[in-house]
Amino acid sequence: MIGVTGSTGQLGSRVARRLAAGGVPQRLIVRDPARAPELPGAEVAQAAYGEHAALLDALDGVDTLLLLSATESADRVDLHKATVDAAVAAGVRRIVYTSFVAASPSATFTFARDHWHTEEHVRETGADFTFLRDNLYVDAVAAFVGEDDVIRGPAGDGRVAAVARDDVAEVAAAVLMSGDHSGMTYDLTGPSAFTLTEAAALMSETWGRPVRYEPETLDEAYRSRECFGAPPWEVAGWVTSYAAIASGELSEVSSAVEDLTGHPAIGLTEYLAKT
Repeated sequence: MIGVTGSTGQLGSRVARRLAAGGVPQRLIVRDPARAPELPGAEVAQAAYGEHAALLDALDGVDTLLLLSATESADRVDLHKATVDAAVAAGVRRIVYTSFVAASPSATFTFARDHWHTEEHVRETGADFTFLRDNLYVDAVAAFVGEDDVIRGPAGDGRVAAVARDDVAEVAAAVLMSGDHSGMTYDLTGPSAFTLTEAAALMSETWGRPVRYEPETLDEAYRSRECFGAPPWEVAGWVTSYAAIASGELSEVSSAVEDLTGHPAIGLTEYLAKT
């Protein structure tokens, strides 16, 4: 039995559909059962990240857990740790966790630090694991474009090897359905890395309207986002996602998607052509 968290979201639903298509028994761990996708061979159990007692019941009999990273929050690491602890206590033997490339305690992208702390906690439990370290999603890069068709951020001339959610989902399903990959960490990227200037040019060509990239300093980026009224930790995440591009931490291209799925990764050009 495979347990799947986040099946009501964009990535988790993609994984769950692929597991169902493969005839794999799965249990969808959701906060709201009414929102769970109806899939053949899928059970539904109600529990949220960090809810120990509910998770113990929901994960009873689950051998492998797909732990999708929780929505960004000030206490996300604590929620991840509590969920991992409940999974181990329930008898889960393998955890497949969706992490982030260049995860480290000193990563430029502040949310990548959360992923490193979660990875370390999974290791400390002694459970078998596989870490899928995603790059930024290509649709997130497209969402960088403002209402005035300008991308603003402190990314400089750095490159990002953005990955498609469909590719991440296919890799996750392949890993979950396999008995291999024990103790492995895979960087999941697109087929090439590009600057935001290059991304803007591709968007202009594909969408038929001028899109441009306007670099900001870190100070300018923080000031320009203050108007949204978001908490400081969230603003820091927004700004440092661009800064991580500038630092080169998101530029490395991996062959993992093709190695694990058997087909080339989806690139920005292909993604934009479908939008």
